[in-house]
Amino acid sequence: MEKLCLQESVTEKVNCEASSTSGDNIENGNQEAKSKDEVSASAKMMKLSGPRWKRKGFVDIARGNPMSKIVLRLQTSLKQSKINATLSGCIVFVTVEAEAGELLEQASFGKIFTSQDDKQHFQFNLEESFYLYHALKCIKIVRDDEAPLEELELWKKITSERKGFPELYKAYSHLRSKNWVVRSGTNYGVDFIAYRHHPALVHAEYAVLVIPEKDSNAKIDRLSSWPGLCCPLRLSGSVAKTLLVLYIMGCCNSNKSSMSCLEEFTVEERVIRRWVPEQSREVPAPALPPDFPPDSTPSFTFLQPFFLSPPPAPPTGAAGCHRAAMGLTLAALWI
Repeated sequence: MEKLCLQESVTEKVNCEASSTSGDNIENGNQEAKSKDEVSASAKMMKLSGPRWKRKGFVDIARGNPMSKIVLRLQTSLKQSKINATLSGCIVFVTVEAEAGELLEQASFGKIFTSQDDKQHFQFNLEESFYLYHALKCIKIVRDDEAPLEELELWKKITSERKGFPELYKAYSHLRSKNWVVRSGTNYGVDFIAYRHHPALVHAEYAVLVIPEKDSNAKIDRLSSWPGLCCPLRLSGSVAKTLLVLYIMGCCNSNKSSMSCLEEFTVEERVIRRWVPEQSREVPAPALPPDFPPDSTPSFTFLQPFFLSPPPAPPTGAAGCHRAAMGLTLAALWI
């Protein structure tokens, strides 16, 4: 299998090199590798206008290295390394070997903050780390003293640190399971932004808002008012992104004190776009049928502007010459 080397800077060259990593012994794989024709299946389902690749030829690199294969290789590498991640507040720290660190970069999980010798140190947000722990089951999360955290204890600790974490994680895992690269959307005033492939290859296509289902006692959500709808819509349009709203259904009556509530949640996708008049012209009226009676055809009278009216006949006789001279005099005074 080919291995994609993605650089931090977009201006640097992207090369491909061989790799012998195999993912045949995965018990809980993310998904089977997609063919080249399936790379754009998620975009078709979301009715996206199309990706904006950062350079010519990057689409071929993405097709040759689908994100599903990269995540599968990452899952294999982290399982074999038996990685322990340290939870500290809303950030999770992990130290990995150079090979696993390169796969983390390719899959766009977390960000590297320091590197020494053959070790690389990454930091993840809560959604990223919990996805590696819960969905891919390839890392373990421990305390600062390296004591392992039980599943229920970890869930309570994370939900206490991040308000609305169950709904946010459900939305994150929903997009990641479809092989979208999901990053924080804080800079764009949304919850997440979604990329078709690695951010070094393509621009983000979606600005994602997560809206939990509200009960009768809940406060008004962000999109229930006209300003609340216009702000993210105009902002996402100004940065060439489509606003994607993920409604998390079934979260009102579920017990969020345990991880099992995630199985009760469902996600509904809604794409919101601005209505542009220039792109929404009225369809021309259909032609009259051939058996339309000619006698009943309505007649219309159109008033022509004065500058389209035919010119008057030239004046004749002495009175006409006098009127013409008066007209020339008035024209000269007007000029």
